[in-house]
Amino acid sequence: MAIVLEDEEVRPGPLRWVLAGIGWLTLGLAIAGVFLPLLPTTPFLLLAAACFLRSSPKLHRRMLADPRFGPYLEQWQRDRSIPAGAKRRAYLLVVVTFGISIAFVDATGLRVFLGVLGVGVLGLLFFLRTAPDAE
Repeated sequence: MAIVLEDEEVRPGPLRWVLAGIGWLTLGLAIAGVFLPLLPTTPFLLLAAACFLRSSPKLHRRMLADPRFGPYLEQWQRDRSIPAGAKRRAYLLVVVTFGISIAFVDATGLRVFLGVLGVGVLGLLFFLRTAPDAE
């Protein structure tokens, strides 16, 4: 089930191309974030969807139709929440990736910075609305 947001409209002229460019850039960053531990995937994915919604409804529909992240985007657009299972996996991923990064860094200052950043990301996740799993 695709979500149609009727109050949003495609932006005219050069702004449309700027939004499309930002959409592609942030989609690329989201894909890179899957493989790079300190690069967040979800915010870039949400930003790409928002840019495509306003610049290219066709690309927006393709993102929603993607079996990997389409359901998450639809849920976010519908009620601004993420499934409980996805939130648990995100907590685990943050703890593991930041823990590994902290273990391999020698500088104490950088370790502290990574620790504070990791706690900040965990706090952000905590405050995101959680929807029960549909399983």
